[in-house]
Amino acid sequence: MTLNTTMIWLVILVLLVVIELLTMGLTTVWFAGGALAATLVSLLGLPLAIQIILFLVVSGLLLFFTRPIAVKYFNKDRVRTNAESLVGRQAIVISEIDNLQGIGQVNVGGMEWSARTRDENIKLPVGAVVVVLAIDGVKLIVEEKR
Repeated sequence: MTLNTTMIWLVILVLLVVIELLTMGLTTVWFAGGALAATLVSLLGLPLAIQIILFLVVSGLLLFFTRPIAVKYFNKDRVRTNAESLVGRQAIVISEIDNLQGIGQVNVGGMEWSARTRDENIKLPVGAVVVVLAIDGVKLIVEEKR
């Protein structure tokens, strides 16, 4: 039984590593670590229940403690899209923003965008300076700059 479970854990480990290498998405590497731990424990002859528990615990701990660090360093060269780069920028209202009427436009970086405010009851006049909070579909969500 020990050799069979060890082989199963090795197959799982190899599959997870191959998936990670193909996707490079930091998705399965944490579980590969858990599979490695389970493989080592299976070599010691410990019961399958302990192997599964160790797999889950090690995978969870790796995911929880190392993923934020890995994402920070591995995704630092990711280029934001044009739309993502608008969040946090200032814009000028060029057509009154009124959520109830479904109207409003802003100019940000020389481009015109449909816009709305986060608060349904706030209207923003032409010429107001706003900050882009988010993007919802093709509309910018803005608030007046303070």
